[in-house]
Amino acid sequence: MRVLVTGGAGFIGSEYVRSVLNDAYPAFAGAAVTVFDKLTYAGNLANLAPVADSSRYSFFHGDICSPADLDAALPGHDVLVNFAAESHVDRSITGAADFVQTNVLGAQQVFEAALRHGVGRVVHISTDEVYGSIDEGSWTEDNLLEPNSPYSAAKAGSDLVARAYAKSYGLNVSITRCSNNYGPYHFPEKVIPLFVTNLLDGKKVPLYGAGANVRDWLYVADHCRGIQLVVEHGLSGEFYNIGGGRELSNKELTEKLLEATGRDWSFVQEIVDPRGGGHDLRYSVDYSKTAALGYAPQVGFEDGLARTVQWYRDNRDWWEPLKLRAELAHIEKV
Repeated sequence: MRVLVTGGAGFIGSEYVRSVLNDAYPAFAGAAVTVFDKLTYAGNLANLAPVADSSRYSFFHGDICSPADLDAALPGHDVLVNFAAESHVDRSITGAADFVQTNVLGAQQVFEAALRHGVGRVVHISTDEVYGSIDEGSWTEDNLLEPNSPYSAAKAGSDLVARAYAKSYGLNVSITRCSNNYGPYHFPEKVIPLFVTNLLDGKKVPLYGAGANVRDWLYVADHCRGIQLVVEHGLSGEFYNIGGGRELSNKELTEKLLEATGRDWSFVQEIVDPRGGGHDLRYSVDYSKTAALGYAPQVGFEDGLARTVQWYRDNRDWWEPLKLRAELAHIEKV
């Protein structure tokens, strides 16, 4: 069994790669894994350091928008899991073109290459943000897509392209849509790692508005277990929600992060959201369709958060250079 993981040096992709190479999924025991990654700011080979010495691991530096790169890497693989994407809402609002290029055209190139090389199984990783915002209840997979940011709109486009490749060309591809992930190796521009690392350093954290936005939180290892179930048992052309089952407002999340790091509310800076539109009030997914495949979250939020905070305490050598690089890049732009 040979598995190609596009975007495998990123946060969620690297968790999946480490899990496969550590034989966390019995059906893929002994599988060889090729990580295909462009190594943009969010792709980091340090995420793969724990498995880099495995004889079953290999790395290909490539761009999913390049058919030549895909043709060089893909032959001989049985399974393709596509994590590669631009994924930050704020960045999409200030620069939408890269998101459309990578998330729509890049995904289409992945599916086309999978057809060319006869890959037997493809899973495309997406997001619950394609549904928009929901005041009450939870989305099922057949809900209307109403994306509100360039990021979520581009992901919705890639989802529909994936379905089209299943229906028009017979590609054996399924699509997963996850809620907000958290856990180790999360790039420190996202809310939990940003807040944790700031608080560990005695810095304030920004709480936009009243902190009323609500998200369903999903521990990254649980997400990858759900993905694997879809890889093994999902149907072609079908969509599968993967959620964590724990909804928190940003204010409630901030309170838990303060408690976990031993800080108080004086470390919170309440500010007017400078980011404009495109930020949805509430997300909530119904994941009963994936539960029918055997999925259930195994890591409770408090336990997962404690593990995450401890990981950042223990791994300053991983995140401090990333934050410094981001700060220098911001200074250069200014």
